[in-house]
Amino acid sequence: MATVCLSGTLEDKLTAAARAGFDGVELFEPDLIASPWSPSEVAARCADLGLTIDLYQPFRDLDSTDPGRFARNLRRAERKFDVMEQLGTPTVLVCSSVASDAVADLDQLAEQLATTATRAGERGLRIAYEALAWGTYVSEWDRSWEVVRRAGAPELGLCLDSFHVLSRNGDPAGFAAVPSASLFFLQLADAPHLRMDVLQWSRHHRLFPGQGAFDLPHFLGCALSAGYTGPLSLEVFNDVYRQADPARAAIDAMRSLRWLEEAAAARGCPTGAGLPPSAPELTGHSFTELAVDRVSGPQVAAVLDALGFTHTGAHRSKPVQLWAQGQVRLLLNASAEPATDVGVASIAALGLESTDPGRSAERAEALLAPVLPRSPGISEAELSAIAAPDGTQIFFTRTSVDGWLADFLPTGAEEGPGAGLNGVDHVGLSQPFDWFDEAGLFYRVVLGLEPQAVDEFAAPFGLVRSRAVTRPDHAVRLALSAAVLRRGPWAPGVPDPQYVAFTTRDIVETARALRASGAPLLAVPANYADDIEARVDLGAELSVAVREHGLMYDEDAHGSYLHLATAVLGGRVFFEVVQRFGGYDGHGAANAPVRMAAHRRARLAAGSAPRG
Repeated sequence: MATVCLSGTLEDKLTAAARAGFDGVELFEPDLIASPWSPSEVAARCADLGLTIDLYQPFRDLDSTDPGRFARNLRRAERKFDVMEQLGTPTVLVCSSVASDAVADLDQLAEQLATTATRAGERGLRIAYEALAWGTYVSEWDRSWEVVRRAGAPELGLCLDSFHVLSRNGDPAGFAAVPSASLFFLQLADAPHLRMDVLQWSRHHRLFPGQGAFDLPHFLGCALSAGYTGPLSLEVFNDVYRQADPARAAIDAMRSLRWLEEAAAARGCPTGAGLPPSAPELTGHSFTELAVDRVSGPQVAAVLDALGFTHTGAHRSKPVQLWAQGQVRLLLNASAEPATDVGVASIAALGLESTDPGRSAERAEALLAPVLPRSPGISEAELSAIAAPDGTQIFFTRTSVDGWLADFLPTGAEEGPGAGLNGVDHVGLSQPFDWFDEAGLFYRVVLGLEPQAVDEFAAPFGLVRSRAVTRPDHAVRLALSAAVLRRGPWAPGVPDPQYVAFTTRDIVETARALRASGAPLLAVPANYADDIEARVDLGAELSVAVREHGLMYDEDAHGSYLHLATAVLGGRVFFEVVQRFGGYDGHGAANAPVRMAAHRRARLAAGSAPRG
């Protein structure tokens, strides 16, 4: 990976890359300049860490229409060759020029590059030429290849960067026309589709593979099919990564490359690397566990009772309650470490049904997911648990076989008729903004959930980004969200909301049952109901239900969606009830600002949030 991907000093970056399992680095020249180590000392440190230095970069604005300036650039190149010899680096990256005196004539440009490459070759070095997407005259990869072809110097080849190629809508299939001996280096970066200046897009919004919208498996497959045999290297400029813990970011980066190798192999173009076990199917939610304390526990339990759940089991050795309604199960765990604030509840763990729990755990470990230590008591189920980026525990279960339910002794309470809740539609988890992309990649790579499009909406306290990750059959769906900017100290009512969304076959009947049982349903403003009636013909009965029970409505090209929410419990957790119609594929993100404002009002009325 390029050292530019990571935060910290060069010492920090090299250590993080080695610990994450990288074989080598691209050395970003500003990192060397800022380091107290000499080039030979950097080489020794990399050798100690098991890292090769495969590329020294970048050398900018080599070519020039001014002969005197080109001569000075050659002298500068000779000095960099000295550094490369001390580093033990075979290849330097030369970018296409962005200067006003850049050479437009391809033959003259090829001649200058050939002259420089010949001098590099005399010292056993090579030049990888890269077309910057904003280059003055060379901004597309096939034009850079034409320059290299005309130069005809064996020490001159191409650096193909996925961002520069794909952001200019270049066709990687054309790599097949390039002799493999001329493919010197491959740089990989993903990115979201954005309409903005390509330089700003590149400098601030690149992502690791699998986190953006580029088809990197196709890009990599084309390069490998063309005969490329060099390193698979990441070069990612991103404001978040440049301030994040480098050890954490390096693991995220390695996970992205393993995903890319697996995705390329699935398309018939293996990289030769050993692949992790394939992801078993996840067939549903076996349980959702909430961490509670002596204050929030009774509050959440009372609301579960009003939602139609029954306290059916008590754990054999831990203060954990099992609440059930049909096949829907929630655990209230009072054994966690005390929260800083008394009365806080949070979603602590997800139990996911796997067709092969053991293989799910093996895959997670192979993809660098933290495996959590477990100490089951006598006759208690052996369950594998891993930690998601935000600390949520993920258990892989097979309820009919692994016997985790046998860990709970019956309370003697018989399940009541319930309120019509028959499943878990999705679980909503807030992420710190710096971990939003990491979380999406984690659930995609480790669990095999596919990320959906990113939604952004203006919430009462700032911009919020939201993305669902789901199985194709939606048996497991998670809704990830993050506040784009850190919120102010005056504290919105629910700074990090989490929720569980239950399914029902008749949301109006369920809402009536919940209202009758005293469930704390969230009140939605009349203005919202007025707007819905103006936009959608819901019919008289449903329009009345929207007003009476606080129902919210959304639709997409495939269907529609009704949902309601409870008040916030324990400071950050609430429940939703949802009903999907047709092929609706979202999770009601358009209504989040209305719901968030209503939650804020409810908390202010209860005296549990500051008024600012």
